[in-house]
Amino acid sequence: MSNIIMKGKDTVSARLAECYVTIEGNRYNFMQAIDLEAKMEKTKTEVPILGKTGKGNKAAGWKGTGSATFHYNTSIFRKVMKKYKENGKDIYFDIVVVNDDPTSAAGSQTITLIDCNLDNIIIAKFNADGEYLDEKFEFTFEDWDMPEEFDMLDGMM
Repeated sequence: MSNIIMKGKDTVSARLAECYVTIEGNRYNFMQAIDLEAKMEKTKTEVPILGKTGKGNKAAGWKGTGSATFHYNTSIFRKVMKKYKENGKDIYFDIVVVNDDPTSAAGSQTITLIDCNLDNIIIAKFNADGEYLDEKFEFTFEDWDMPEEFDMLDGMM
């Protein structure tokens, strides 16, 4: 067995990404984004097993959650929450994240988060001692897709 190791250049730059948000048919370049993380968490049921002192675990579904931090310089998400406040219309939207570092042999990956829904949003903010304003929000999503996958690095298989 050979000792093949990953090349440093094959890491994917944290900064070389694109993010797009589609709300009610309008697609926005979410260039204000500082970070975004979305997770798929399996929900499990404990299963009693005869002859064992411990219980087993069986997957019973999943839940999608995420969070994002972005520069406080757009009213897009406040408008979404304002609509909900005023007429009860809850808005669902999609987020597309593309990671693409041209130096890395891993290539590109595109993830689409489908039917995202805001949990909260900052309505107003200032900071007399700060350098710039940013804001965070949490969200859930109903589904996701991966139309483009990273390439296998040399030596992985």
